[in-house]
Amino acid sequence: MVFDEGKMASSAISEVLSRHPDWSDRKRALFSNMFHDLIRWWRLLWTGAGRKPSTEDRWLWHVLGVLLLRWEDVPPRGHGFRGIPWERVRKRLERAGRIRAVRESIPDELDLIGERELGNEWDRVLRALNSHPPLAVRANRLKVDAGGLKDMLREEGLGSTRVRWAPDALVLKRKTNIFRTSAFREGYLEVQDPASQAVAPFLDVRPGLRVIDACAGQGGKTLHLSALMENTGRIIAMDDVAWKLEMLKKRARRAGAFDIRTVHVSSPRSYRRFRGAYDRVLVDAPCSGLGSLRRNPDIKWSFSSESLDRLRELQRRLISDYSGLVREGGKMVYATCSILPSEGEEQVGWFLGSREGWVLEEERRFRPDVEGFDGFYMARLLRKDGGAG
Repeated sequence: MVFDEGKMASSAISEVLSRHPDWSDRKRALFSNMFHDLIRWWRLLWTGAGRKPSTEDRWLWHVLGVLLLRWEDVPPRGHGFRGIPWERVRKRLERAGRIRAVRESIPDELDLIGERELGNEWDRVLRALNSHPPLAVRANRLKVDAGGLKDMLREEGLGSTRVRWAPDALVLKRKTNIFRTSAFREGYLEVQDPASQAVAPFLDVRPGLRVIDACAGQGGKTLHLSALMENTGRIIAMDDVAWKLEMLKKRARRAGAFDIRTVHVSSPRSYRRFRGAYDRVLVDAPCSGLGSLRRNPDIKWSFSSESLDRLRELQRRLISDYSGLVREGGKMVYATCSILPSEGEEQVGWFLGSREGWVLEEERRFRPDVEGFDGFYMARLLRKDGGAG
């Protein structure tokens, strides 16, 4: 589904799970982990199998067997696994461990770029990116605080823990279908990684401000902004993909967020009327997504230096264009869910060097090997009085 049809792993998993609503939480979690690990370790598993990647059923059984061997360190039993030379598999895996790109199951090009940008820290980051992510949610402040949500989830049989630096975040103690809970259906929570939850507060909003979420997507951070602003003020959520904005509207209704207006961006004319008029602008720019590899391991298989170059060009255009929407004395946050400085610090450095009248107030970086959540970069920029828009 992922390699032959080009679907995102998360979409493929959701499609299968939707066909099996009777599966227990344990079975759903097992399937999700197995599917993600097949994608995550795709290169290493086929190396262990001694074959080129294929989507033929008989070879998928073979590579599934290699995965189960890595999980349990015991060859799996069953009809589909007969005839697999397990000692050869073990020897191939042992040899693969000497080559980082194969051992960590990433494309060679990604390994080269990661090492170039992160140096000696690349090994540690890679290991963290290949671990299983926690299931985290954000309490919707318009309806409940994190403590109240923790109690609600406990009543539904779900334990959770707080995150010290993310006041609205809860990390569930076990994987579950959170969308089945009444807390989700009634708009008390949104699924959102704690590092992602740090972006909206970083914009330094307060009730009554005029705010633009320039690359809103399906609205995770837009909804967080609405909650922080206590459903007052004016939020414009913009995106160039219309169906994402429709999803945002549905999520906003469930969350009880009524201060959001959507704008479909088909050209720069779509937002020209907002120039110099907004107190805060969030540019959560399209990026490589490498900071979210734990949850979206499939994206590494489409990574290339050419695609990265195109994204960096787009990021520069977006930060330049949307900076013009900020009023004098207003602020802009540039954010990416990437671990690469070339999509974060270097882009902000380029912007500050090419545009007068802007200063860096603060920047933050989250890494999966440090905080234990997604990789993220964010920078808050102030447009000084008289600064260029």
